[in-house]
Amino acid sequence: MKRIICLISALLGCLALGAQENAGDIKAEYERQVRYVGADGLGVETIINRWEAAAPDDPEVHVARFNYWLARSQARTEVKSMPLKKYLGREPVVTLKDSLGGDVNYFEDVVYDDEAFGEALKAVEKAISLKPEELSYRFYKITAVLDYEKDSPDMAMEDIEALIDEYSSGSHGWTFMGHPADDEVFRQGIGEYCYKLFMIASPLSYEYFLEISEKMNGLYPDDTVFINNIGSYWQVAAGNSRKALRYYRKALKIDPEDYVANTNIRIIQSLQSRKGRPSK
Repeated sequence: MKRIICLISALLGCLALGAQENAGDIKAEYERQVRYVGADGLGVETIINRWEAAAPDDPEVHVARFNYWLARSQARTEVKSMPLKKYLGREPVVTLKDSLGGDVNYFEDVVYDDEAFGEALKAVEKAISLKPEELSYRFYKITAVLDYEKDSPDMAMEDIEALIDEYSSGSHGWTFMGHPADDEVFRQGIGEYCYKLFMIASPLSYEYFLEISEKMNGLYPDDTVFINNIGSYWQVAAGNSRKALRYYRKALKIDPEDYVANTNIRIIQSLQSRKGRPSK
């Protein structure tokens, strides 16, 4: 009897070990399937379910589920007319004429399924809870929410500000794609969100663009990206060239070769000379 119990225990131990080893195989199978059929293609969810059963605490499982539901949430696209020259930073897919000869611009827009998007958020939040120090998971979530909210990015703004506060507190030894992350990786990521907010070009996105840029400038006063951002807000969103020049020249004091600052100063000076007003 004792021998039978020992054999059963040994068998169960082998099965447990097999399940652990099998998780890597399932992940490889998932990656192959996604290459063939896409993130939400035939059979992908079944593989993710098997992978999670084998390794429920692997955050990459939940990232896979996030990608599955995010793809599902982007249910369809539609083309609609808008009284805009650009929409979310994009050019119209087609421009037609109305009965009076005026331009009518048509833009392609993604229509989201709210329930599926909610499942995507739950999945990525699970990944974040399992590995809170991994920046890529934070970036996945913010990017998805920013795209989902379009020209009213309130939730994305909350997430960006929360990440800046958490990062600057030094509460984690941060990583990016599994490797140690430094300030450059973090600044680059936040800089990308500033760019997206600027390109959305809605009144709210411009305000958030300024708010984040000022917050980052306070943390990294020698980073010309965020100084130039503040200048671009005053130049483009507020139409205050004089104030914009102040920030561009501040950037040049840090880096006299800064391309953005030099280019925008030349643009402002050119516009002012055409109007017969010297720059100050």
